[in-house]
Amino acid sequence: MKRFSLFTLFILLISLACGQSGPVTPFSTRNPPASTQTMYGFFPSPPKVNLLSAVKHFKDLGQYGDFVLFQHNIPWADFVGGVDGESKSRSDIAGQESLARQNGLDSVYVVDALNGLNRREFKDLPAGWEASFANPNVRAAFANYTLWIVRTFHPYYLGLASEINTYMDAFPNDAANFVSLYKEVYAQVKAEAPDTQIFVTFQWDDLNNMWPQPEEGNRARLSPNWEQVEAFEPNLDLWAISSYPYFIFPSGKDIPTDYYSRLLARTDKPVAVAEGGWTTVSAGDIHATPEDQVAYLNAIHDQLGPRLAFWVYLLLNDLDMDSYASALGQPGVSQNDIIALSLFASLGLRELDGAPKPALEVWMSFRGQ
Repeated sequence: MKRFSLFTLFILLISLACGQSGPVTPFSTRNPPASTQTMYGFFPSPPKVNLLSAVKHFKDLGQYGDFVLFQHNIPWADFVGGVDGESKSRSDIAGQESLARQNGLDSVYVVDALNGLNRREFKDLPAGWEASFANPNVRAAFANYTLWIVRTFHPYYLGLASEINTYMDAFPNDAANFVSLYKEVYAQVKAEAPDTQIFVTFQWDDLNNMWPQPEEGNRARLSPNWEQVEAFEPNLDLWAISSYPYFIFPSGKDIPTDYYSRLLARTDKPVAVAEGGWTTVSAGDIHATPEDQVAYLNAIHDQLGPRLAFWVYLLLNDLDMDSYASALGQPGVSQNDIIALSLFASLGLRELDGAPKPALEVWMSFRGQ
């Protein structure tokens, strides 16, 4: 939901840190996680936009998590012609993987064709390309980039879209094109790496119709659009969601006791939380306290815990919005995007200075530490 320019800045910082160039050598294959073990991780977002903050952030992530979620937008022009090649995008992504491994972190990858802040649009398509999953160039670049990720980094968990139901809501006529692309790429990956666990993520609050959506006929709240999930079956190896319920419920204690567990009643496959969180700072109509954040963590754990393959909490640390606003303003990011980011800046399990919030102890107890 909010990765839009965080990853652009993060890639820049890490490329400076690692300084890789030239062809990328495939990384070694890790052992798969134990089937009974939940992996706990974060989206890599340093509290401040500078190199020292980014490097220290990875060390901290290694202390409080098992993995990082890498969710890059597709470098369309670099991959439309094939899988192999040399490019800055390839070197930068490899640098991030190196930094993760240096700090004892595993990696989950999500291939992302869309704008993280506005899932009604593609991200950085080359000029003249039709914004459609029927576009042969889009399909070729999507498949080639995915295969490069598989061959280079060998991820055990691999997502092929993020919050895809929001795009399906906006463009129902293009939904079938994406589903067919997903199934084609799923088969290609399985032919090369049959143990890879492949999925797309669904925005759970949207899937449950928790806010008015006239384009869908304002369907009943708490009535999931299961048909959007099941359109990908039988080619989902796990069901993965994102959720930011502080936009919906007045407090963490107001999350229904079956809000997440209905997922388990619908499928017998493993499930995952691919991103989410609860802010600790009130803003406008959003009510937030540290206790709400704890209640959110407990809701996920109590309702999904036994079946969770992995769990991504969005931020380890709160973000310094002055630092981010300054950095984001340089590439010409809109003021609306910066305001939107500020609604997520206080999701961290730690304060900006690294001081733990009460939820951090809860998170670590789930990890058995």
